[in-house]
Amino acid sequence: MARLRQEVDPGEAGLDGKALDRLDRHVAHYVDEGRLPGFLVAVSRGGRVAHLTAYGRRDVAAGLPVEADTLWRIYSMTKPVTAVAVLLLVEEGRLSLDDPLERHLPAFAEPRVYDGGSGAGMRTRPAAGPVLIRHLLTHTAGLTFGFYYRHPVDALYRESGLEYSVPPGADLAQTVEVYARMPLQFDPGTQWNYSVASNVLGRVVEVVSGQPLDAFFSERILRPLGMTDTGFHIGPEQAGRLAELYGETDEGGIEPVPGLPVHGRPRFLSGSGGLVSSAYDFHRFMEMLRRGGELDGVRLLSAGSVGMMTRNQLPGDATLRSFGAPVHQEPGNDGLGFGFNVSVVTDSSRTLAPSSLGTYGWTGVATTAFWVDPGHELTVQFMTQVRPKTLKIFPELRRLVHEALVR
Repeated sequence: MARLRQEVDPGEAGLDGKALDRLDRHVAHYVDEGRLPGFLVAVSRGGRVAHLTAYGRRDVAAGLPVEADTLWRIYSMTKPVTAVAVLLLVEEGRLSLDDPLERHLPAFAEPRVYDGGSGAGMRTRPAAGPVLIRHLLTHTAGLTFGFYYRHPVDALYRESGLEYSVPPGADLAQTVEVYARMPLQFDPGTQWNYSVASNVLGRVVEVVSGQPLDAFFSERILRPLGMTDTGFHIGPEQAGRLAELYGETDEGGIEPVPGLPVHGRPRFLSGSGGLVSSAYDFHRFMEMLRRGGELDGVRLLSAGSVGMMTRNQLPGDATLRSFGAPVHQEPGNDGLGFGFNVSVVTDSSRTLAPSSLGTYGWTGVATTAFWVDPGHELTVQFMTQVRPKTLKIFPELRRLVHEALVR
């Protein structure tokens, strides 16, 4: 177990300390109002932590504070880790980005696409082409989430026990078999729709490597990077450091809610959102990406693979708003493309919050976030544990960090 520590004064790292104090006060206000239990925010330049604040409680009822070594359910911040796992297999020649998915998961052969109607009257047609591995990495495969409530295929996912992405009691292999029976919302490669694709990728990793997903992650990514507090479950010695998970109430407060089981190895290993991590560990993961695949003399990926992962892969340099399914056609997706399981700033004049060109990152459903700004050698992470309804912190967080850049 290692703790993240501040290593350099903000001014020495080209950051405005007063601006970072404003950031802390802004987010602390949410805690003081009872809208967040607590938080951790870390800002680094050139690999050195220049700002680190832990505030509030990791467990409100028990009165336990957020500390530098607190453990967090990072949910969808798992997805970039899954992308790295896939790229490791690509570099070894065991997998290709242009492999048809059915080559590794035969249940996805001859996919069909939604063609009208709903429920028992839903019509489908043969897909124009196969789902490729790159479609899964870019969320352009035609898969979806049951909780969107926007499309008849979303409803079919719910009817099949997939409202929360996994049927009760199923493991990863069984869950992906259910996905394979669902029609696609659109022909592969023709739209962007955030989806269960990373769970499918997790199963691909298992099949191609011959290892369970947790074993592959541990052996090939987590141990080499020294991410000793990261995994799909925690041990008894870690349990006291795990932050309680909360949900936002209709009144704007918070209350404890159940989360993915992490006390003991879960039956379902989610490449989409199953990891628990610490600020120290995720700092190391971000730094590996920022440094082009290498950290402390350990090369995980080639610089070319990281470059491919972290640049826009949408056709014609499209944005999430212009290429997205209707549920994603919102102003917050302007100026953002998508790489392999990370969003990428393609037009900083159009983003909702100030951002530098080429900045990439992602978020988690419990209001966690990270981003890497290669041009400024900047990495940022924000950790808390609230599943939101109306709470929106990230645009202001980005603005306040951006204001702290003085060179």
